[in-house]
Amino acid sequence: MRNSRPWIVSDELWLLVGPLLPVPTPKLVVGRPRVPDRQALCGSLFVLHTGIQWEYLPQELGSGSGSGMTCSRRLATSNEAGAWDRLHIVLLTKSRSAKQLDWSRAVIDSPCPGRSAGPRSGPSPVGGPRPGSEHHVLVDGQGIPLAVSLTGGNRNGITQLMPLLAKIPSVVGLVGRPRRRPDMLLGDRGYDHDRYRRLVWAQGIKPVIARRGILHGSGPGVHRWVAERTTAWLQGFPRLGIRRERRDDTHEAFLGLTCLITHRHVQRLC
Repeated sequence: MRNSRPWIVSDELWLLVGPLLPVPTPKLVVGRPRVPDRQALCGSLFVLHTGIQWEYLPQELGSGSGSGMTCSRRLATSNEAGAWDRLHIVLLTKSRSAKQLDWSRAVIDSPCPGRSAGPRSGPSPVGGPRPGSEHHVLVDGQGIPLAVSLTGGNRNGITQLMPLLAKIPSVVGLVGRPRRRPDMLLGDRGYDHDRYRRLVWAQGIKPVIARRGILHGSGPGVHRWVAERTTAWLQGFPRLGIRRERRDDTHEAFLGLTCLITHRHVQRLC
């Protein structure tokens, strides 16, 4: 049964997230009690799922007046400390331990939110002059995110191919060496460039990229749907589908929180 309140942090998830968050510094001035980290994370997830503005965050989620901005700062601070990257590695490790990561192939995709402002934004070459941000996503053969990144909409997706491959963490969880390279990389015609094919081959990965001029639906299309499904999940979050943050670190933190999709995806498979 679908969770009607997906922003509530379960005890199981908090056991994973809590130890990864930065340790709070002591308060120098006595005042209101500090909003607990777990409650601040619930507030951030509520904003991510509903798209509500920070200042309108319900008090029962943020614990007091002005707590929306507190949740926003806490989210960005945790992202700066690398908490969401570490959580991503923990969840990937759990997935590999359960033999639920498909390393036989990886698929890359680059959906673009409708509008945005901020440092990492720019006019999309295909979406008109309005500034936009682009999410670059690399998933395994089942659609589990291996790496994500944020750039301006004016950046060609192919320029992020090698950085995304380099961003895949070393994943342990089974006996033997950690794994960080898929056997194949699938991409649509937007990644059709012989130079990048050679770079991918040099990493020990077979590039399977559709070529321009070939009929749509041919080539790797039969396997690429998992990336499109994952990006549809991401775009389903109102705060990701349309970027509202001027600060790129806050939006990047929201993107980092999408590693929770991995956790939920694994739960469904178990």
